[in-house]
Amino acid sequence: MAQTKSTNSIMARRGLTVKLKTGKYRKKSSNKWLIRQLNDPYVAEAQRVGYRSRAAFKLIQLDEKFKFLGKGKTIVDLGCAPGGWTQIAVQRNKGTGQVVGLDILPTEPIVGATLIQQDFTTDDAADKLKALLNGKADIVMSDMAANTTGHQQTDHLRTIALVELAYDFAKDVLAEGGIFIAKVFKGGAEAEFLAQIKKNFAKVAHFKPDASRKTSPEEYLVAIGFKGE
Repeated sequence: MAQTKSTNSIMARRGLTVKLKTGKYRKKSSNKWLIRQLNDPYVAEAQRVGYRSRAAFKLIQLDEKFKFLGKGKTIVDLGCAPGGWTQIAVQRNKGTGQVVGLDILPTEPIVGATLIQQDFTTDDAADKLKALLNGKADIVMSDMAANTTGHQQTDHLRTIALVELAYDFAKDVLAEGGIFIAKVFKGGAEAEFLAQIKKNFAKVAHFKPDASRKTSPEEYLVAIGFKGE
């Protein structure tokens, strides 16, 4: 892989604008999506360095903020397709540790990771992941989100339901001092659920990486220092 540029240098490209030559035969929504993609510096940088998606930079920026990745970690990546987060986890493990990923969608193989295709909400998904782990996990990270309906409150509640499932799994597999990271929609976690997490972790925060589009309601729940139940 090519060397990744700094966040500042990627951000500097936002002043540049690429225009479509013609949108005559495309729907208005398709034109809008293409223009956004062509003018997204994170999309361009992901393509340049060989990351599967621009989402890789979200994990990079989360790690820059909270410093949790590193050599020899055992990491579970929930909602791993197309593999951007898994790539970063493997890269920062430097040939050591273990990375296990799961997604309902197929994910092309990544050297250094074990990937399975399954819906995380099915009864045996958690058990399959646990069977793959060589002991307790240092990090459980989830970029899962329910399919959006366009209704912000509904989307928020559906995604929180996934976060709660991921959290229940994390409590089962995390080692003491472990870290749980999950995507939530704006508004963060529900108060009662957040209170549970705060009981079990030394530090809990919400963070929106710069690589998350400004128009996106997503942010990330970061729980550090698992105490056990």
